[in-house]
Amino acid sequence: MAKQKYYVVWEGKKPGVYNTWAECKAQTDHFTGAKYKSYESRSAAEEAYRAGWKGNWGTGSSGAGGSSKSKSVSSGRSAGMETSEEVDYDSISVDVGTRGNPGPVEYKGVDTRTGEIIFSVGPISKGTNNLGEFLAIVHALAHLKKEGSNKTVYTDSVNAMKWLKQKKVSTTLARDNSTEEIWLMIDRAEQWLRTNTYSNKVLKWQTKQWGEIKADYGRK
Repeated sequence: MAKQKYYVVWEGKKPGVYNTWAECKAQTDHFTGAKYKSYESRSAAEEAYRAGWKGNWGTGSSGAGGSSKSKSVSSGRSAGMETSEEVDYDSISVDVGTRGNPGPVEYKGVDTRTGEIIFSVGPISKGTNNLGEFLAIVHALAHLKKEGSNKTVYTDSVNAMKWLKQKKVSTTLARDNSTEEIWLMIDRAEQWLRTNTYSNKVLKWQTKQWGEIKADYGRK
């Protein structure tokens, strides 16, 4: 039998502490920017509610006695975009770093839980932010397939997710001598998508709720 959980809603239709997921969901569904979290005991939930959202949100941590997973509703969902209401820390997060757009591009994939770098590529001589994001996702998928892993991949790029589903990029970056390096990589990535299948989820990282993605280069 599943253990009883209690749910704190800090921002929702009616903030408070709820005894069931159904009650919590009723207060947070279709509420932009809803903030809520589950706890293992009623006392922990009540303490967390009194402390407020900012006092309880952390990277994979929880309030006193709380659940190890924090939940937050995505406020930026669009048709066909995969999202998640809670962070899956057993995953890879990817991001890109650029110096100008277009300009030199590098990307990496990290363990979402620990931040440990799993792969890092670049700098590539000339490309764009979105092309780097696309390459990072495909690299992560190829890496996970080689490892026989069904881990989730997180990205904060909507365009790259769209291109992934189309198995083809859509960019104004010209093919010339200065962009030959990244276009060769894009061609290989598109070819990999056409000739391989994968079961891994590719999800949008919800920056507003969860903070910067773990692979972020800090170049804002």
